[in-house]
Amino acid sequence: MDRKPVHQELEPGVPGPGGTKSARTRQRILDAAAHVLSRRGYAGTRLTDVAEVAEIQAPAIYYYFASRDDLIEEVMWSGIAHMREHVQAQLDALPADADSLDRIDAAVEAHLRYQLEISDYTTAAIRNAGQIPEQIRLRYATEANRYGDVWRKLVQDAVDDRVLHPDLDPRAARMLVLGALNWAAEWWNPRRGSLEQLIRTAKTLVRSGLGKGNEAAEARKRHGASRLGSGITGG
Repeated sequence: MDRKPVHQELEPGVPGPGGTKSARTRQRILDAAAHVLSRRGYAGTRLTDVAEVAEIQAPAIYYYFASRDDLIEEVMWSGIAHMREHVQAQLDALPADADSLDRIDAAVEAHLRYQLEISDYTTAAIRNAGQIPEQIRLRYATEANRYGDVWRKLVQDAVDDRVLHPDLDPRAARMLVLGALNWAAEWWNPRRGSLEQLIRTAKTLVRSGLGKGNEAAEARKRHGASRLGSGITGG
């Protein structure tokens, strides 16, 4: 399945295109590793393949990363850290009067768009979370817990606002939603449906599943009216 091209994602403190040649090369290696890891998985990621994508000699990688696992650990951490930052930024940009279901809507869209359209890093992190060995899992797991906190607050806000369906266990609901969103990285094919269609479907399913009765229906009406008024499709 054709997927998004490699996108450069600069880490905090790493110079951009105008920075040093060494910093740019290190970033190019990370971009290449994310690209390979997202497609071939932990077991299938070879440094020779990373070097080919990065257009460098494989031994040069060891100047920047002590081992293959160190490189993969950095990609995995970056994937989930950048996802958290992106989703939080979208939430922070919402109007102050956005209700809890609207905020969950925004998080669903931000998660899917970043995972499937913007970041090879995040696709690599999600696809390989269960494959990486224990010694490189800790840093990723710590950051994943921080991202989980974002979703814990979203669901708890829905509980506090009394719009979460009373039959739902908040933790189970949160884990099921995140599991479904993450699994899209495995099956979504842009040739069989646009990303906008996927996002629209996911938001409808999540909102309908989490909301209770009239509250969810009214929220959906407000959401639809807002989209029509702004001329935005699929979001």
